[in-house]
Amino acid sequence: MLNRRHIRIKVMQSLYAFKSTEGDDITKDEKFLLHSINSMYDLYLSILALLIQIHKKSQDYSQKVQNKLSAVNAIEDDGSKFANNQFLKLIGNNKMLQGAIAKKKLNFWDLDSEYVDILFKAIIKNPIYEAYINNETSSFKTDKQFVLDIYTNIIAPNDKLYDYFEDKQLTWVDDLPVVNTNLIKIFKKLGPNASETALLPELFKDTDDKQFALDLLRKTLLNSSSLVKEIASKTTNWDSERLASLDGTLLKMAICEFQKFPSIPQKVTINEYLEIAKEYSTPKSSLFLNGVLDKIVKEYQSKGLHPKAGRGLM
Repeated sequence: MLNRRHIRIKVMQSLYAFKSTEGDDITKDEKFLLHSINSMYDLYLSILALLIQIHKKSQDYSQKVQNKLSAVNAIEDDGSKFANNQFLKLIGNNKMLQGAIAKKKLNFWDLDSEYVDILFKAIIKNPIYEAYINNETSSFKTDKQFVLDIYTNIIAPNDKLYDYFEDKQLTWVDDLPVVNTNLIKIFKKLGPNASETALLPELFKDTDDKQFALDLLRKTLLNSSSLVKEIASKTTNWDSERLASLDGTLLKMAICEFQKFPSIPQKVTINEYLEIAKEYSTPKSSLFLNGVLDKIVKEYQSKGLHPKAGRGLM
């Protein structure tokens, strides 16, 4: 689920939050990093729990509507198609998923049911819903496409849900784009006979990714003094406030990758940190980082320092 860029962002947040130095006990930094990474999986499970609750809401709605109907008093939509959505049933009936949600105590949508109500009303008032109930075709494929459409166009962009996630867990706002992308990928691959584990992907692609996260944090912290000196020698015309900001953290991480991660190409490192700077720092930060990092790479190459070998780790 996690990609390398998001791992770098998590490390950046940990380093910037604590501003530890190489003489400090870095245990707290490591714990914060792993907690921040693991909370991303909690967000993923929370969204699935939300979809389950929205489906339950549709079932309750359908039952109430049908109870009011008589043989001569029929209405165009009794909510049954939404209530019987095969794709949502596949999610809701997944015992392993239910267990994972319960274990992490992420069944909070019962208490925060107002958000379920808001989203359900937004769905049934949307043209996507009207097109769905008017579609005479009824299949797992059409049911899945409906869920993909309402999630992409109604649920994921909802401002109130965004604010709710931000209040619930601050780091979730940064995690949302990655989680949403992964959720859509998983949904698209899911078939009617999918195993229960298909909805429970691994957080890390492999053990190398988890080790990369810890190594980047540790090596940046343990070599902080030398990294600061390296930056200072290349930034004589830049004020100390910029170096004390997020830019300084990103520079230390990037130079640490140059020096301590021989299998990551320098170009990959530069591109990754420029993209992170564009998203998280000031408008001029990417230009600043690019200038400093380019100068350092040229110096390393001319002196034969910190050569790279092997394939990249992206």
